[in-house]
Amino acid sequence: MTSAPATGDDAPPALMRRMASFLYEGVVLFGVVFIAGWLYSTLTQQHNALVGQQGLQAFLFFVLGIYFIWFWSRGGQTVAMKAWHLRVVDAQGRPVTQRRALARYLASWLWFLPALASVHLLDLDHSTGAIFGTLFAGVLGYLLLARLHPQRLFLHDVLCSTRLITQRPAPRRAAAARPAADS
Repeated sequence: MTSAPATGDDAPPALMRRMASFLYEGVVLFGVVFIAGWLYSTLTQQHNALVGQQGLQAFLFFVLGIYFIWFWSRGGQTVAMKAWHLRVVDAQGRPVTQRRALARYLASWLWFLPALASVHLLDLDHSTGAIFGTLFAGVLGYLLLARLHPQRLFLHDVLCSTRLITQRPAPRRAAAARPAADS
């Protein structure tokens, strides 16, 4: 991997495109979390979902960290980011280091922590509708906060001196000219 600045567009990707990538990432992470949860329950011989719940949460936090830190520091793109032609770089346009990727992962929990804390503090832990409603409001608030930033950066990108750029795939070379059929 080189340390040369990225060649993506200078303008930040549109917020709606970043949110589409965010939703797609949720679909990908469903599979990651499912497999990690199965592995955890198998290794710990967990027979009841409520037993060892904090251990499972810590394990998933660790697994998700590995997922994001690995992809962000090895090319700057997760699976969803590749699909939406997004790439994370530092403020100077260089690839993200593992340390910066770790900081970005930890700071990215700002998407969810206020909503999760309010659910816990208001004792809404048993209401699925309240949990999803609060999370939706938190994500919407985070999105609106990005609209106030001059470059439309999310708070975790501002805190970690990172940004998303558009990273289009390299154009494919034209196939070798085929010989014309005799007529």
